Amino acid sequence: MEKATLAVKLNNYVIKSVKKFCQDRGIKYGFFVEKALEEKLEREEIKEDLLDLKTLVKEEKLAVPLEEYLRIRNV
Repeated sequence: MEKATLAVKLNNYVIKSVKKFCQDRGIKYGFFVEKALEEKLEREEIKEDLLDLKTLVKEEKLAVPLEEYLRIRNV
């Protein structure tokens, strides 16, 4: 996998806490930050999916059974 650098400004407390956490557990700093960002992105995507599901559930009563849809389409 190709790597790139991401420069961000963070609160000093956060930086020190993350570095100490990684050092205490023998985890590489870059690996930890990368995994944390991936996990956050996944959680945000799940939130979006749940919101979509809430919206689509309301439309479910308008859905047509697959067999009927195929019959209408002459498939």
